Amino acid sequence: MSKGRVYRRCACRDEAGKQLGKACPKLAADRKHGQWYYAVDVPTVDGRRKTVRRSRDGGGRFPTKKAAESALSELLKRLGIGVEINDRETVAAFLTGWVGDMRLALKPSTMLNYGRYVNLDIIPAIGAIKLEQLRHNHVQAFRDDLMAAGRGAVTVDRILSTLSSAMSDAVEQRRLPYNPVEHVRRPPAKAVERLPWDAGQFALFFQHAKADRMVYLFETIAGCALRRGEALALRWSDIDLDARALKVRRTLSDVNGALVFTAPKTDGSAASVGLSQRVVEALKAQRALLELERAQWGAEYQDNDLVFPREDGAPLRPKRVLRHFRSITNRARRARQIADYQRAHPELSEAEALEGLKTATMPDPLPEIRVHDLRHGAATMLLAEGVPLAVVSKMLRHTKVSTTVDLYGHLLHDVALNAADAMASSLDAAAAELEAMRTAETTLRPQRPAGAPAGSRSTANPQVSDGGRL
Repeated sequence: MSKGRVYRRCACRDEAGKQLGKACPKLAADRKHGQWYYAVDVPTVDGRRKTVRRSRDGGGRFPTKKAAESALSELLKRLGIGVEINDRETVAAFLTGWVGDMRLALKPSTMLNYGRYVNLDIIPAIGAIKLEQLRHNHVQAFRDDLMAAGRGAVTVDRILSTLSSAMSDAVEQRRLPYNPVEHVRRPPAKAVERLPWDAGQFALFFQHAKADRMVYLFETIAGCALRRGEALALRWSDIDLDARALKVRRTLSDVNGALVFTAPKTDGSAASVGLSQRVVEALKAQRALLELERAQWGAEYQDNDLVFPREDGAPLRPKRVLRHFRSITNRARRARQIADYQRAHPELSEAEALEGLKTATMPDPLPEIRVHDLRHGAATMLLAEGVPLAVVSKMLRHTKVSTTVDLYGHLLHDVALNAADAMASSLDAAAAELEAMRTAETTLRPQRPAGAPAGSRSTANPQVSDGGRL
């Protein structure tokens, strides 16, 4: 590889219309005439040499020799670390190929989001920029445009994370010397305070879900802290009721209307989960329900070994489960509000109570949550009961305990206070016990008669002689 060279040329032409280039006489007479270029010979894959010529670097032509030399130096550095030189590949071209490759490594649902961010956000904004010319300032401007368009902080962060992942792969592939997204500041995302149901709210929900076909599904999600897709993908072959355990082996996702079974979210998600007796009874009831439905559908029943299928045995759509969950929640909330209003106004008939409730301001006995929040509710109740964080993390099948801390750290303060109070109570009880023992010893110790010389023995017991005989 050569060290390269810089030179100046212009676009002037002679009388025949031929471009003069470096031979223009004005170049020697006028130092500001023309533009600066650089050229360098680089080896190719087939062993031949290729001359790379540049007359611009992103923002425009090189106005001075120093600018051209600086750009040449940057190119030589890239070549020195093995970065491929391709002045034709755009960001759009690279990302299109990258998305295609990532389909081999990522879940379809994840790829759906990646594809949306790449095709709808990133490529329209910066896709025309040459990949090797993509810089930190381009990404900053892209971020600012997203925020100016009203995109939320979480969405902006996800879009930039997608772009950063692609650019990291470009670095790995020697297409870029560094990741231009890496040090771009992200907008601070406000932490969403999770307000899952407490035990009383869980009880209210299940009270109104008793006769519902999906009640056993929700019991299992809450009792095992499962994700919705994990529960919908469960097969009877994954469950051992005698051992009170189930194995999470896959998850169900809706990808552009197609139901797809894939591996769990993380390697740690594919783990065994213990079953409470309550969940065991729910699963037994679910199995009995499926036997009835299988008999009703006969030959048309689709036996996929699913634990929570549709009535005909086909997989349940996640969105249908969410709609059903919210329907039960709304019924339970309404029933409790009516009961509370009638309790506060016993003189009203049911019809009058319903009318009065329309304008009354009533507390929400059952806040709107997602199906996934049943999982959060389970974790919250476990932590509130003092179950160790590491145990809760294992039940949730988080890969790292730090993930559990990030999600439920706001609950750990109360747990820590309870632990501190428990320790203080133990110390107080131990101190009280020692004090009681000391008091008892003082009371039982023989007392020296008043006026007796030190060291004299007490004769408080007249039945004992000096010799110790009766």
